[in-house]
Amino acid sequence: MSASASAKPVVTRFAPSPTGYLHIGGARTALFNWLYARGRGGKFLLRIEDTDRERSTPEATEAILKGLTWLGLDWDGDVVSQFTRKDRHAEVAWEMLKRGSAYKCFSTQEEIEAFREAARAEGRSTLFQSPWRDADPATYPDRPFVIRLKAPRDGQTVINDQVQGNVTFGNEQLDDMVCLRSDGTPTYMLAVVVDDHDMDVTHVIRGDDHLTNAARQTQIYHAMDWPVPVWAHIPLIHGPDGKKLSKRHGAVGLHEYQTMGYPASAMRNYLCRLGWSHGDDEFFTDSQAKEWFDLSGIGVSPSRLDFKKLENLSGQHIAAAADAQILPEIEAFLKETGKPPLSERQRDRMARGLYSLKERAKTFPELLDKAHFLMIDHPVVPDEQAAKALDTVSRGILSELTPQLQNVSWVRSDLEATVAATAAAHGIGLGKLAGPLRAALAGRTVSPSVFDMMLVLGREETLARIIDAAG
Repeated sequence: MSASASAKPVVTRFAPSPTGYLHIGGARTALFNWLYARGRGGKFLLRIEDTDRERSTPEATEAILKGLTWLGLDWDGDVVSQFTRKDRHAEVAWEMLKRGSAYKCFSTQEEIEAFREAARAEGRSTLFQSPWRDADPATYPDRPFVIRLKAPRDGQTVINDQVQGNVTFGNEQLDDMVCLRSDGTPTYMLAVVVDDHDMDVTHVIRGDDHLTNAARQTQIYHAMDWPVPVWAHIPLIHGPDGKKLSKRHGAVGLHEYQTMGYPASAMRNYLCRLGWSHGDDEFFTDSQAKEWFDLSGIGVSPSRLDFKKLENLSGQHIAAAADAQILPEIEAFLKETGKPPLSERQRDRMARGLYSLKERAKTFPELLDKAHFLMIDHPVVPDEQAAKALDTVSRGILSELTPQLQNVSWVRSDLEATVAATAAAHGIGLGKLAGPLRAALAGRTVSPSVFDMMLVLGREETLARIIDAAG
């Protein structure tokens, strides 16, 4: 860790390329950066690396922002577009040229390829060694040129990585990379360093596929005499089979997890545990995650997706969530999946009935399935199994129950006592009457407790459904 970086307030960033949806691996990287900053009173910045104009699209940018918003990762300040900063990037390239830490290279693509072919034939390194590195400016031709970094030819570049440990690169393995193209546009490698420096980024937390980039970028920092950030390169996410994550493993885009009905809190918890650990803790809150998260807890081996673990955590988060928190998420899920929004009546019932729905529901589709009784109005059409519970005897008992319920106080204890008394009068247990009641109220054989349903539906709707069922 550089002394200058450690003395500053923590600033992290997430810098995706807008060439497609937000990958689950990218979402985890964003989460780690967010947690590290938020847990230390620092800043979490968002930069869209849109320098690849052919592949970058506004739709992809929108999808990334939408995904981060759904995941609950708020960022500080405005979203930075890397492309809009191209003049600043070029300015730094020219500054390096002025310092003597970069040079003009006039070699053509044909000359570079000829160099590499000769190197291959002779069994030498194919890293291009420009003849213009130390050329006399008086010999410069009048033709287009690129600006290359004058990288050290010997010695080592060491990355002091907080996850990977010290990683050493022999400088002979690193070429004089192009920083500014002949058309005046910057390369990605330069743009990243300039942006991170100008945004005061203190910690670069990203996938370990960028580890070699860190060595090259370190050389640019040194060329400008800028403080090097703290590096933390995290292993990639693999599928359950241990192979590189791909569509064959199921959902790889963050948006897919929203449409499958996982709450955002569960995704944050799960993604945090995907490659990071705090003892044996599996279920934890945001505040705990912010307090506990550190770079030392990140493992060095690739993590594996485990959908069963995600489902388990999801169920725990649904059960633990405050009703006022979970209801907007259910509505957002319905909207995202193109389902009809809740009516005022359904919303009111849902708000009153969530307490009876959250237990044992692992996803929002499961919760909504349990909520079937409050989504419908009378007359209830029972399914085939439920209809079997509404035989002649059962309908007769329901007819007798109706007047008993008309005047009873609408509280659970009184409802239970009234139903139990009616059942006893017919020489049956409460459980025997629960089946026909469930069929009448929900039209299904599986539902929340009949008394929970009665409380949620209210007296008028409950009686209407029982009367319909009794015939």
